[in-house]
Amino acid sequence: MIVGVDLQVRPAVLTDQRQIADLIHFSSHVHRHLDWRSPLDWIGSPPFFVLESQGQVVAALGCPPDPPTVAWVRLFVNSGKIPVHESWQMLWDRAHAELTHKGQFVTAAIVLQEWLHDLLLSSGFASRQSIVMLERDGGTPAEMALPPEISMRAMMPFDLPAVAEVDALAFELLWRNALPLLERAYPQAVWATVAETDGQVIGYQLSTRNPLGVHLARLAVRPAVQGKGLGYALVADLIQQAGRRGLSHLTVNTQSDNATSLALYQRMGFRETGERYSVYQLQVSS
Repeated sequence: MIVGVDLQVRPAVLTDQRQIADLIHFSSHVHRHLDWRSPLDWIGSPPFFVLESQGQVVAALGCPPDPPTVAWVRLFVNSGKIPVHESWQMLWDRAHAELTHKGQFVTAAIVLQEWLHDLLLSSGFASRQSIVMLERDGGTPAEMALPPEISMRAMMPFDLPAVAEVDALAFELLWRNALPLLERAYPQAVWATVAETDGQVIGYQLSTRNPLGVHLARLAVRPAVQGKGLGYALVADLIQQAGRRGLSHLTVNTQSDNATSLALYQRMGFRETGERYSVYQLQVSS
């Protein structure tokens, strides 16, 4: 184990991809943000730093902002050649300094492994909410008639700017998916649907396939038309489409403090799996 010997923190560059990829695949301490992009795709978007010893990358941390004032911890990986708390502190100190220099940010991390809790707490992060996992098996939800002026259809690429607008209105800043991210998500969807009225997109859902069935990755409705059954109709349509292909197992996640969303999914037959993942946040300002 290397402890405090010949350690250098520097920005990650494209030629580090192979070493960082090896760390991700073979290290025991790996945090990857739940993202539409691979952690390697963020190399070159600061702050993204590596910890190097004698030309070898032994740890890496990437938390580039997206949206512009939200910096998720998108990757932290430690090779095991130095203590995990030491590599975190060296890398986080540099990332924190860079974010502080640039302005005001919310930094955040979804904790998927227990060992990350202590690292975040030691750096001033605090748990603000949790991600709640839900699932449903079989059954068809009750029909809900929409007003005749509202129609649903398959999402098309040209819809994405309007979809991004709905997303920005429906979610608080921390959870928004901007247009570039939605452009990456769309090709990965097995089903994507928009609801519209008078040619205006007012809601959408985007779902992906997994080994067990279908995951409802995104659901959003314009605030002006929320409470009128549109979210229910979008999810019901997804359940019916999946059922026609023999896919009865659906999963979804939402925030523990999103009472409206939780009530909708429970009403539609989703039940909590018991899995909850803490969301830690820290305000960074210059």
